[in-house]
Amino acid sequence: MSQLFRLIFRIRNFLLFVILELISFWLLVKNNHYWDVSFFNTSNFYAAKTLESSNYVKNYMNLGSVNDQLIAENAQLKKAVASMQSFKAREGDYYKVDSTFALRFEFKVAKVVNNTVDLSKNYLTIDKGTLDGIEPGMGVICPQGVVGTVMQCSEHFSRVYSILHSESKVSSEIKNAALRKKNDKALGIAIWGGLNPSVIDLTTIDRFKSIKQGDSVVTSEQNVIFPSGTMLGRIRKLSVKQDQAFFDIEVALATDFRNLSYVYVVNNKLKKEQELLEQSTTEVNK
Repeated sequence: MSQLFRLIFRIRNFLLFVILELISFWLLVKNNHYWDVSFFNTSNFYAAKTLESSNYVKNYMNLGSVNDQLIAENAQLKKAVASMQSFKAREGDYYKVDSTFALRFEFKVAKVVNNTVDLSKNYLTIDKGTLDGIEPGMGVICPQGVVGTVMQCSEHFSRVYSILHSESKVSSEIKNAALRKKNDKALGIAIWGGLNPSVIDLTTIDRFKSIKQGDSVVTSEQNVIFPSGTMLGRIRKLSVKQDQAFFDIEVALATDFRNLSYVYVVNNKLKKEQELLEQSTTEVNK
């Protein structure tokens, strides 16, 4: 404390000068209308800038929690959309969709902690496992479209083979105005060619179907893993040879597999029931 007092004593003249300057400035501002207004405007400007910078830093620090909240809300929205699409799937038909069937899909948010795209068999690892209710066979999607299927689970993590996998097959459907007008469907199987992680092949589409470049490709209703209507991509190239029964179709994937951060794990609550029934029927017919 004594050292502080000695320091103040040594610079007493400078401190007196600063105090007198501040008093002079205050008297100038208070006794001159122009200076008063200028000082008020300047101080408000810098105060606003300081507040703006403070809010920017605060908002930036809260981005993580805001992002998590938005992702959770998106999961609920996807559940609602899947339900609406199920009800709408048979619109105009005599059959009325049961609410249990329409509400069969649940969505859980997970973070991608590992991912490959340059192999013939590509996988993802997500940070949710059996303790979170994840099981092998569940579908995985992202806000842009289809991602893959859960292959193996531990308590806290799950291994997912993406659609960029040589053994992955996704039941798909082409959507466009011409097909809707004819009340027609163009169903096929999406299979990755093993080269370009941005492109997938669509097979078994009848050459006489009314389709064109740019048409949307989505998951079909003949699917127990993914909700129908989930985006797969858009047709970027199609051709057919004279002796072929089906189109050769390349689809530009909607999902950017190189930049996956968050995904939604899809649980079809009726999947096991359907598979058990189909398996029992198959065994009876053997």
